[in-house]
Amino acid sequence: MLILILRTFILYILVIICMRLMGKQQISQLQPFEFVAALMIAELATIPMENVGTPLYDGIAPVITILTLQTVTGFLTLKSAGFRRLISGSPSVIIKDGHILEKELSKSRYNLNDLLEQLRIKDCPNLDEVAFAILETNGELSVIPKAAYNKVTPKDLQLSYAPKTVYPSVLILDGRIQTDSLKELNISEHDLLTRLTSFKIHSVKETLIAILDTEGNLFAQKKERR
Repeated sequence: MLILILRTFILYILVIICMRLMGKQQISQLQPFEFVAALMIAELATIPMENVGTPLYDGIAPVITILTLQTVTGFLTLKSAGFRRLISGSPSVIIKDGHILEKELSKSRYNLNDLLEQLRIKDCPNLDEVAFAILETNGELSVIPKAAYNKVTPKDLQLSYAPKTVYPSVLILDGRIQTDSLKELNISEHDLLTRLTSFKIHSVKETLIAILDTEGNLFAQKKERR
């Protein structure tokens, strides 16, 4: 009995360490590869607990292997946009200007009942009030209401809302220009670099992120020196 308790304690501590090393995301925010890694680690850890005859090493080695693979995958998704799209996919716009995009809905295997339920949860029960609804890579639905239906803030009491809501577009991500976004918005790299100077940024490589918000305003942040 004492041996079983000791083995369970060791594996429990190991799983906790693995979860901490994987990051601080909630279960609902895990990417598919992170969720699979978490499930496999939990499953592998139970094998030596259930069978005392199984060497403890047979449970620890696979857990460490999965943790290593998950860490490498996480690093590659951080550094490579192509690898990130391959592993995690890309967000899908399923509502645009109050209109449901049926092809995207079907491609994402997301039914209308689930969509309407999520809109109600997001306090946007009326389709004609939705500017964009984006199905994120973790399965979460993000809803951007039209400008006229945004919640009132102190700023809104002084400034009138924009007549049209603009889809937020990432222009630069981790030092890499998102050419598809630039083409869609008809923005040249030269114009983008000119606008970045107002944020004291003088090159793409030193830009952590540059994004157009829902009002068409540019936000950019410079990378920290390492």
